Amino acid sequence: MKTVLCYGDSLTWGYDAEGPSRHAVEDRWPSVLQAELGDGVRVIAEGLNGRTTAFDDHLAGEDRNGARVLPTVLGTHAPLDLVIILLGSNDMKPWIHGNPLAARQGMGRLVKIVRGHAYPLDAKAPQILLVSPPVVTTTQNTEFAGMFAGGDKASLKLASAYRALAEETGCGFFDAGTVARTTPLDGVHLDAENTRAIGRGIAPTVREMLGA
Repeated sequence: MKTVLCYGDSLTWGYDAEGPSRHAVEDRWPSVLQAELGDGVRVIAEGLNGRTTAFDDHLAGEDRNGARVLPTVLGTHAPLDLVIILLGSNDMKPWIHGNPLAARQGMGRLVKIVRGHAYPLDAKAPQILLVSPPVVTTTQNTEFAGMFAGGDKASLKLASAYRALAEETGCGFFDAGTVARTTPLDGVHLDAENTRAIGRGIAPTVREMLGA
């Protein structure tokens, strides 16, 4: 059986802006991906609200720095055949950095961690699929508009930056913005249909990378 790790933020966790609440398990994109791939593949969802690529944010009880947490997650779930990384939206917050170049560098750091980790039982490093998030959009939600000020313009550059990084590092690439749009309720998160769309949309790329 192949094992796939989905490493992400609230888009992977399943944050639902309506409520707010959490999407039903079956509506979250890793669950939809699991259904698309079938019983021969095990899909593990590792999403955390607010997670960044490689930058500190101390506004929650959990460690949101994706680079610091990733080694533990890799060791927990090894051996792995594929790691899917969907991060970058939270990097667009002004107090993180709000810079697509920094997000690309953060993703590059995660690629190095996945490839350089000392996996248990001498397991080989998994393949990597970099996924750019749907762009941040304008919203009438005052809190989120301030939280992601400037993120609408900055996030437009993430897909091209991640695609270039994937080409340079030999990773797979998928632009989630080609199949999903953020909700106007907060400009950042996804409604149920759009998070399901990522699971369906990414499945052919994952299937090809796994040879499944």
